[in-house]
Amino acid sequence: MKNKSIYILAIESSCDDTSVAVLYNDKVLSNVVAGQKIHSQYGGVVPELASRAHQQNIVPTVHEALKQANVDKKELRAIAFTKGPGLLGSLLVGTSFAKSMALALNIPLISVNHMQAHILAHFIDDEKQHKPSFPFLCLTISGGHTQIVLVKDYFSMEIIGQTIDDAVGEAFDKSAKILGLPYPGGPFIDKYSQLGNPKSFEFPHPKTKDPLDFSFSGLKTAILYFIRDREKENEDFVKNNLNDICASIQYTITLILMEKLKIAVKETGITNIAIAGGVSANSGIRKALGDAKINYGWHTYIPKFEYTTDNAAMIGIAGYYKFLNKNFENISISAKARLKF
Repeated sequence: MKNKSIYILAIESSCDDTSVAVLYNDKVLSNVVAGQKIHSQYGGVVPELASRAHQQNIVPTVHEALKQANVDKKELRAIAFTKGPGLLGSLLVGTSFAKSMALALNIPLISVNHMQAHILAHFIDDEKQHKPSFPFLCLTISGGHTQIVLVKDYFSMEIIGQTIDDAVGEAFDKSAKILGLPYPGGPFIDKYSQLGNPKSFEFPHPKTKDPLDFSFSGLKTAILYFIRDREKENEDFVKNNLNDICASIQYTITLILMEKLKIAVKETGITNIAIAGGVSANSGIRKALGDAKINYGWHTYIPKFEYTTDNAAMIGIAGYYKFLNKNFENISISAKARLKF
């Protein structure tokens, strides 16, 4: 049974976004994200700059989240924060602030695994998304991770497939860089692909020893050589064929993901399928999963856009379920750049 008076403040600072949310039980009252534009000029996240920006953003973001939620800090029952995985300097900012605030308010401290939180975002009480039934498979796809996770319960999860090299988000961003698109390039590939023919160009599907594992390094290399060779023949090749190239890249990556999911369904017999993580915002992948519901009879769960990228609401919902189990942390807890399930 739900405790009807749990207000939790959640902090997410694993990479370059400072996010703070306030939850009332499993409902999101506010979900504020402060981004960092400075990294675009470097073509990727610079860890030292990210941690400095977190230090500047954390106090005003907490203030804004409480203001939007119309909640006084004295009403909070716990502070949840991202313990890892992520950039250590960034994690330290969120961890230190969470520990200090919990200590000052004399309320419990709850640590959250960032990747588990992406999956648990499906359990936020929101009319625009449906909660999956256990057990289910979750394709967790982001800039740093590509995993198929067997989810047995809120905190009983097993990785049954993962990338052996690049994550799918890297594949999108590095392909975009080859095409001369701005960082982060994944959303640009998605945008241009909607105007192109996905079967214009054929790219390889890299093989892996374990059929549930992923490999995107070879695909990235194949795209690099393809563009290099075509530009030797026509220096305007990318400019003249951008939409079709993007559509073909997105189509290939989506096919690879769906092929692995089909194998996972066959091996486990589980047809409840969810996606999570930043790349789950990709329109091609969302459509493919929607089509699978019709074509294969899967029960599919696609998160609301604002819960796909790094955000504190997902940290808050994980914190809520940990609160119900009284799974609290000692103030001596530390952030971990590498953190397993």
